[in-house]
Amino acid sequence: MTDKYDVIVVGAGPGGYVAAIRCAQLGLKTACVEEWINKQQKPALGGTCLNVGCIPSKALLESSERYEEIAKHNADHGITVDGLQIDVSKMIARKDKIVSQLTGGIEQLFKANGITWLQGRGRLLAGKQVEVTAHDGTVSTAAADNVIIAVGSTPIELPIAKWLDTRIVDSAGALDWETIPGKLGVIGAGVIGLEMGSVWRRLGSEVVVIEAMDDFLGAADRDVAKSAQMQFKKQGLDIRLSSKVAKVDVGDNGVTVTYNDPKGEQTLVVDRLIVAVGRKSNTAGAFADDSGVQLDDRGRVVVDGHLQTAVPGVYAIGDCIVGPMLAHKASEEGVLVAEQIAGQKPHINYDAIPWVIYTHPEIAWVGKTEAELKAAGVAYNTGSFPFAANGRAKAMDQADGLVKVLADAKTDRILGVHFVGPLASELVGQAVIAIETECSSEDLARMTFAHPTVSEAIHEAMLAVDGRALHAVGKKRK
Repeated sequence: MTDKYDVIVVGAGPGGYVAAIRCAQLGLKTACVEEWINKQQKPALGGTCLNVGCIPSKALLESSERYEEIAKHNADHGITVDGLQIDVSKMIARKDKIVSQLTGGIEQLFKANGITWLQGRGRLLAGKQVEVTAHDGTVSTAAADNVIIAVGSTPIELPIAKWLDTRIVDSAGALDWETIPGKLGVIGAGVIGLEMGSVWRRLGSEVVVIEAMDDFLGAADRDVAKSAQMQFKKQGLDIRLSSKVAKVDVGDNGVTVTYNDPKGEQTLVVDRLIVAVGRKSNTAGAFADDSGVQLDDRGRVVVDGHLQTAVPGVYAIGDCIVGPMLAHKASEEGVLVAEQIAGQKPHINYDAIPWVIYTHPEIAWVGKTEAELKAAGVAYNTGSFPFAANGRAKAMDQADGLVKVLADAKTDRILGVHFVGPLASELVGQAVIAIETECSSEDLARMTFAHPTVSEAIHEAMLAVDGRALHAVGKKRK
């Protein structure tokens, strides 16, 4: 007999497990299908983000940043340490412990909310039935009035640089090295490449990042990207733009990367290579031919404005649909779909979804970039403020970078806020609130910010929109 639920969620990453919890909170009988097997060879919830993505990478970024702080920056504070060492195995073990605690926490939340965890690979059949293939090969079927597809994404493998033991890896492989590579190559200067490159550079690797695009961080505001690139260069992160990889060879002396840049063919020999050229929707094999769900030319699930597929009652969220592949975006879409199923009328403002890159300095933004506003023909005013003029940032030894604000020239409504500098990942939350509540730059300029805080840089940038920043000399508004 086929088990029947109000909702079946296929995938238990940040979109899927949040959707399942919200459905259960709303009184819906809910099951969630998840196939993940962790490095301890046990079933685990949380998907890529918690197991080999957002959380473990931040754990290693934190460890490596503390090491570099002691090794290179504490002397100015009058602090010296003799015999500094890094135990990489212990650092990896700490990361694994954090992952285990959080994935275990989701399992407890499932139990507390009465959610059935169907362990295995889910496949949508016709009639809103879900086939679950367990890890032992056993196949079962469950049915539901509603199905939420949250299968996430997988890293893109280059045909010329296929994964090879510990020498050529994706971002997940780079999370488990227990020795520090002498020379590390990274293909791709996006979020993942920069974060993983930063971890190992801090621990002592010579890191070279090869990027095919001409512009650094093309999605970011140009002023922020330029500032970040300068700081990465000072740190020793060798970023080579306009460089297209032609082939990768593995030999006794290491991994040889052949690439072409404006000067011609170049070669780079490294000990290990991270391939971080993006991710693709994990939809292969997720749908029977007669399921009724449509995919676009990139394998993403086609949905309407309510995240519903061509099949009524079947929805898709997160990395497997159009839009930025961000964990928090997937989570909010999961909540939205759950509440729609329950008859509520939720919404998501996609213009107020923040982006964060957890390098040092951190990079974050929300809303429009200056280039986007120019392309759209929107008249705007801009204001910026350097962290070099912020007392708290100076005291923290993190005074590089800036805050930049873009506001509508007619209404003064805030259209975008961009950060590169200390605590950018936390500061951007204030900008999200400002955009979501349709604040003007004047609104924030008239608010009182605590002193001394790095948040004051936001206040000053808002003042600068009107040419009246108090702690930096800027252009006066006409």
